[in-house]
Amino acid sequence: MKIMSFNTQHCLNYLEKRVDYDIMAKTILDLGADIVGLNEMFDQGSEFGKQTEKLSSLTGLENHYFAKACAIGNEGEYGNGFLSRYKIVKAEAITIPDPNPRQYNGYYETRCVLKALLENGVTVLVCHFGLNPDEQENAVKTILENLEDKKCILMGDFNVEPDNLVLSPLYERLVDTADYFENDQRKSFPSDTPTIKIDYIFVTPDIEVVSADIPHIIASDHCPHIAEALV
Repeated sequence: MKIMSFNTQHCLNYLEKRVDYDIMAKTILDLGADIVGLNEMFDQGSEFGKQTEKLSSLTGLENHYFAKACAIGNEGEYGNGFLSRYKIVKAEAITIPDPNPRQYNGYYETRCVLKALLENGVTVLVCHFGLNPDEQENAVKTILENLEDKKCILMGDFNVEPDNLVLSPLYERLVDTADYFENDQRKSFPSDTPTIKIDYIFVTPDIEVVSADIPHIIASDHCPHIAEALV
C-alpha cells in the first residue's frame, strides 16, 4: 500500500498562487498513492466547490470522504479530506475540543480528526494540528482516544517538528515512517526551500514499512509525504 499525506493549501498552486486541481492530481498520480490524507480542503458552501470530490474524480481514487472541522467565514466548510483505492466501510469527523480557556495569543481554529475504516481492515486517521501548544495537546489526546491497536495509520500536518515533546505519546504507540527515510534530513515545508519537517505518517507496529520519503515536489506549499507499507 502506498500512503500519502498532503497538505494542499486548498489546492493552491504554490508558485502561481491560483487554485490548480490538475497539479495536485498529477502529484498524487505520479507518486502512485493508494490512500491520500488531505489537509486544508474546502467543501460544501465554498466558492471552490467540493475539493476532495474533485481530486477523487481526477485521480481515479473513487472512494473519498471529507471531514468538516469548521467554517471559514463565508468560504464554506473546511477540514480534512481522504482519497482511497479501497472501499471505505465507514468514516467520521471527530472534532478536536477547542482549548477553554485559550492559553496563548495566537491564531486559533477548530480542527478535527478524520477517521475511516477501509474494506481491508485498515483504519486511517487524518489530522491537521492547530498552531498553539494547547491546541496541539488536545489534538494528541483526541488521536490517542481514537487510535486502533492494529492496522492503523495516522497522517497529516502536525505543525510541530519531530523533537517536540507533544508528540511523545504518539512515538510510544506508533512507528514514525520517517525512520525509513534514505536521507534523514528530509523536510516538508515550505516546498520551494524546505527547512522543517511538520508532516507525518505513523503506523501501528504490526504494519511493515518498506520505504518512506518526502520528495521535493513544488505543488502546494507543503511537499507530499509518502510511505509504502505491507498491510
